[in-house]
Amino acid sequence: MIKTSKKNIKEIKEILLEKYKDAKTELQYKNDYELLISIILSAQCTDKRVNIITPALFEKYPSTKELAKANLDDVKEIIKSCSFFNNKAKNIIQMAKIVEEKYNGKIPHNHKELIKLPGVGNKTANVFLIEQDNENRMAVDTHVFRVSHRLGLSDAKTVEGCEKDLVEAFKTDLATLHQALVLFGRYICTAKNPKCDKCFLTKYCQSKKGFKPS
Repeated sequence: MIKTSKKNIKEIKEILLEKYKDAKTELQYKNDYELLISIILSAQCTDKRVNIITPALFEKYPSTKELAKANLDDVKEIIKSCSFFNNKAKNIIQMAKIVEEKYNGKIPHNHKELIKLPGVGNKTANVFLIEQDNENRMAVDTHVFRVSHRLGLSDAKTVEGCEKDLVEAFKTDLATLHQALVLFGRYICTAKNPKCDKCFLTKYCQSKKGFKPS
């Protein structure tokens, strides 16, 4: 449920689009394969950490062809500083195998097909399609969830509910707004000690509480 007014939503949207009109993911990648792997690894892990891990991974396994044949322990060793590295290692190898067998080594650009891949849920698929195809989608991570609640854009207790509220509130420019909310939450509206003195949305703030999805 959206808690703020239509007027506030319109103003928040305009401000975010102006401040972050050129916003892109901070994950470093060169192609579809590298982006999808990076997004999978970024779950419960910082983009900064992922960017430290991936160069060695992509050097040894430059495409799904090589990764599909990878030794699980070798992949675990490379990504071990990433959270949940055991499951992530299994998922990215299995994902590579399916992409090789079913999609001729090409990452699908279809939400329904993407979420069938190991390690790829709704948020990961949305982030991929936002970044690569600029699709009008919203992806909700911890930053987006927290900021949305603080600004009264949602009071949903789940990521799915928050995503629905944001789509309903903003309707258009969702790809840019997703990136904007991520960066705003990462650098200004932080979970602990939010930088309210640097905030350009203070008039819309309803709480400094550190909201988390249930």
